[in-house]
Amino acid sequence: MSAGEGAGVTPDADITARTDAYFNRTRAIIGRYGDRRVTYALFLRRPVIAACGLMTDWLSGVAQARRLAIEIEQNFAEGDWVGAGEPLVYVTGSFHGLVDLETLLLQKLGPACVAAHNAYQMCLGLPKVRFLAMEARHCAGYDMQEMMAYAAAVGGRAAQREGALGFVGCANDATAHFYGAAAGSGTMPHALIGYAGSTLRAAEMFRECFPDADLTVLTDYFGREITDGLEVCRRFPELAAAGRMGVRLDTHGGRFLEGLDPQASYAVIERHVPGAIRRYRSESELRHLVGTGVSAAAIWRMREALDEAGFPKVRIIASSGFGVDKCRVMADAKAPIDVVGTGSFIPDTWSETYATADIVAYDGVPQVKLGREFLLRKIEGRHA
Repeated sequence: MSAGEGAGVTPDADITARTDAYFNRTRAIIGRYGDRRVTYALFLRRPVIAACGLMTDWLSGVAQARRLAIEIEQNFAEGDWVGAGEPLVYVTGSFHGLVDLETLLLQKLGPACVAAHNAYQMCLGLPKVRFLAMEARHCAGYDMQEMMAYAAAVGGRAAQREGALGFVGCANDATAHFYGAAAGSGTMPHALIGYAGSTLRAAEMFRECFPDADLTVLTDYFGREITDGLEVCRRFPELAAAGRMGVRLDTHGGRFLEGLDPQASYAVIERHVPGAIRRYRSESELRHLVGTGVSAAAIWRMREALDEAGFPKVRIIASSGFGVDKCRVMADAKAPIDVVGTGSFIPDTWSETYATADIVAYDGVPQVKLGREFLLRKIEGRHA
């Protein structure tokens, strides 16, 4: 399935309502004084991963509906690394037909490219870990959800080309096609455990309703990550032995995993990766390493408990704030994670996602506003 399949074509009336007024007015002026054939260059001011598919699919659909003859030249393949200021795409066609599309094109380009870059870095930071995209709850509506899921898939595939396992799925059905899947993945939220009254009963309910599915049990609801996790393993030993069971750690950042405190957390890291704790660490790095919540120490402690109890094939799924920095700390601590569930590839600094478009040629003659000559040189070199 293509990036934009199922999205449909945006009616002209909606484009007019959603674009900036000065583009609508410019379109009216062009309609009165005559059209010209222009070339737009679209770029970002920071390094990104090329994730242009949603934008180009949408543009192609609008062009077809408007019966516009346009040329879309992508300078980078999906998933390629792109330097700051390098044009990702050139679009050539009728000025009258394109001018009111700029606002919407930029909306569909910048955030996706930055999120793909974040996802790519996360996957390379933990190359032996599978990632599950869980961005939907953090998005402002379905348009953003689709864009972020698509971006994670692009960034994940870029990392896979370099040997990482990358993003292998997402948590909902609507965007599963970006990962080549028919449906979203996931077992249970905290709400089900509260409803069931115990972690074990929630797991039993899930198993009774979905007997053919693998089981991942969320273990932090009652603050007994190890106790409850092992109880469920003992209840379903055949799943545990077959590698079809996992425990998901989502411990709240206000407390330690069961049995840990600062001293015990340092001791866990000292047992497994002593070098990780002896280097200089920033405050945030120390928190990811030995602090509250889902720290590297917490993951190592859970692995110890599972192995000691005879469940070496039970997977550990980690969630809660796994952005680029946390993934790097986990890699340094060799944290025994099997899967990371995260939506933290969503850009933290939204201003970094702002894409820009400039016309760089009118009727084939190179011309651009002062200060953007680097775009002009790029297109001149292309036609040299």
